Amino acid sequence: MPGRVEQRLAERGIILPPAMKAMANYVPYTVTGAHVWVAGQGPFLDGKLHHNGRLGEDLTIDQGKACARIVGLNVLAQVKAACGGDLDRVVRCVKLGGFVNATPDFTKHHEVINGCSELMIEVFGERGKHARFAVGAPILPMGTSVEIDGVFEIEA
Repeated sequence: MPGRVEQRLAERGIILPPAMKAMANYVPYTVTGAHVWVAGQGPFLDGKLHHNGRLGEDLTIDQGKACARIVGLNVLAQVKAACGGDLDRVVRCVKLGGFVNATPDFTKHHEVINGCSELMIEVFGERGKHARFAVGAPILPMGTSVEIDGVFEIEA
């Protein structure tokens, strides 16, 4: 029988992708004590990179926000893997860190990263509310438009 979080996902038609393997010399997540630290995730869906480009040049805020939601799905996939497949172990989303590939004059980074923040609240309710940063970068790995990492408190 699926847990509470899995039921929430199903009710909302949200399908998590498989947790991706690390693409370089790091691990996709680390569990230490009661926390899962998720490494920066990108906008991969069905094995393909989505929404490459820069905000303020190639992509609209809505496209960036959609990208951040995809990245959020990948963050959740890593958390699920770290929890042995049981997202009900998540006590709360503690913090998200968002990087936005943007032009120097782009100032709506926070609106872009809202795509991920809103997903966390949609999935976990009050437990999804978190601290966060959203900053711009002149370029991100592989030309992606958004990269997000996260910290989650879990039950042991």
